[in-house]
Amino acid sequence: MAHVLIIGAGGVGSVVTHKCAQVSEVFSTITLASRTLTKCTAIAAQVKERTGVTVAVEQVDADNVAETVALIKRLKPDLVLNVALPYQDLPLMDACLETGVDYLDTANYEPPDEAKFEYKWQWAYRERFTARNIMALLGSGFDPGVTNVFCAWAQKHHFDEIHQLDIIDCNAGDHGQAFATNFNPEINIREITQRGRYWEHGEWVETDPLSWSMTYDFPEGIGPKKCFLMYHEELESLVRNIKGLKRARFWMTFSEQYLTHLRVLENVGMTRIDPVDYQGTPVVPLQFLKAVLPEPASLGPLTQGRTCIGCLFKGVKDGREKQLYVYNICSHEEAYREVGSQAISYTTGVPAMIGAMLMLTGAWKRPGVWNMEEFDPDPFMEALNRHGLPWQVIES
Repeated sequence: MAHVLIIGAGGVGSVVTHKCAQVSEVFSTITLASRTLTKCTAIAAQVKERTGVTVAVEQVDADNVAETVALIKRLKPDLVLNVALPYQDLPLMDACLETGVDYLDTANYEPPDEAKFEYKWQWAYRERFTARNIMALLGSGFDPGVTNVFCAWAQKHHFDEIHQLDIIDCNAGDHGQAFATNFNPEINIREITQRGRYWEHGEWVETDPLSWSMTYDFPEGIGPKKCFLMYHEELESLVRNIKGLKRARFWMTFSEQYLTHLRVLENVGMTRIDPVDYQGTPVVPLQFLKAVLPEPASLGPLTQGRTCIGCLFKGVKDGREKQLYVYNICSHEEAYREVGSQAISYTTGVPAMIGAMLMLTGAWKRPGVWNMEEFDPDPFMEALNRHGLPWQVIES
């Protein structure tokens, strides 16, 4: 029986709150906090209607450490579950350090003035979290998150060494909008427009943004889709923790319509993250663009189709080469029927709940700052099947 404080009331925050409410034997008390209290109250009302569980709501500015510390001291939660923006990871970790409360997030810290994935800022907290006897679990979403666990599970059960890893993320859904992002537009576009990067033969190799592509034939009727090489944060920890990796890459699918709109927005400067002067007022173009694009949470009732996210492994077992593909397929329509959100939010929110559940029950419990693949994957893999993200394996 534990009290979880969820910070962030976007699409993922809604899913996490719903899924925690479904496991009331673990999450006996749920508080949802955000800068915008009306978002929290709307989610709490939806959760009450669907599950009968009462969710408390609070207002907090996650950038303000003192304000968050005061809230934590008043509520005394057992865990802070951060589904706010990546910019707020460090202030929330600081608040947890000061109050001695465990921490979990779904995406690594990004400095607001630079589109850059890197764990160094959060890994720097390891000694302080260990000394405080509290735990931080980083990246407990799908990618990062489930993909890390897939890697740990494959390493534990199927390989002596994994030599090649391709993480492949396909959204085969359609929301019918001319241009919209399935999660926070600012974070999404920053991620896509940065340079690609992959690991090969012990070093990082950089590519121009979206300049490399391949076609992959996805299972269960989804079929062939064009995938683009990107850099994604889980690669940074996986190359440290998965034995024998010679190459590790991340791929994501995009429609031609999406890419055409993105190229136009880039060409006219709307994806810039530096302020420009508009009639005496500094405006960040990407933040303005975010304000005029559809709210990702509004796409739930519009989106049809499925996602397919998985890991393709090549390596050796008992001296013989083998290949393994571990994946999940998630229906946008089924996710919306269950929790009122599309599958992108669902596939991030469910693993966040599972990571929190494993921490609170002691299955994953260790002082310090950790990535997902550093724990026993089996209880997480079993929980995925029970809580809405069943996985499949193709071996060859």
